[in-house]
Amino acid sequence: MSIRSLIFKYRKSEDGVTAIEFSLLAIPYFMLVLGILEISIMFASASLLDGAVTNASRMIRTGQLQNSVGDPETNFRNALCDYATVLVDCNSVQLEVVPIDSFANYNNYDPTYDADGDLVSQGFDAGGSEDEVLVRVVYYHSLVTPLVAQLLGGPDQRQLFVTTMVFQSEPYEFNGGA
Repeated sequence: MSIRSLIFKYRKSEDGVTAIEFSLLAIPYFMLVLGILEISIMFASASLLDGAVTNASRMIRTGQLQNSVGDPETNFRNALCDYATVLVDCNSVQLEVVPIDSFANYNNYDPTYDADGDLVSQGFDAGGSEDEVLVRVVYYHSLVTPLVAQLLGGPDQRQLFVTTMVFQSEPYEFNGGA
């Protein structure tokens, strides 16, 4: 058998074509699947954080936090972390809770960040009965997939989540009947 006939026979053979095609398409396919999973987890984390802030802010709105025993910030953080235990690292959550003058002055309370990207908090003051209160929670979600992290996370491969709520607390202090 000559070399020419071996080359001709090799060119005609179709054994392994499917394996070669799969190997060419496997890497982009798995990157796409991992990217979809990463983005799904990122959006689920953002939604979970929003729900946790809404749930914990209810304690301020009803006066439960202001009338509780212990440090109000610790109690608020515990309520937040009890709700968001799965996808959110509570040690990385940054809080800002301040009473504001009025709903019209909300723009005067823009978030400020330091050089590292951390929130410069104006403190934690849950206010009193019938006060307008701003609750802001900042969280950096770490991305895992390298390609998605480079596209969405920037140089530090993190995505910033900010949840802000502004509400008026209920009239929970009663003077009694007349």
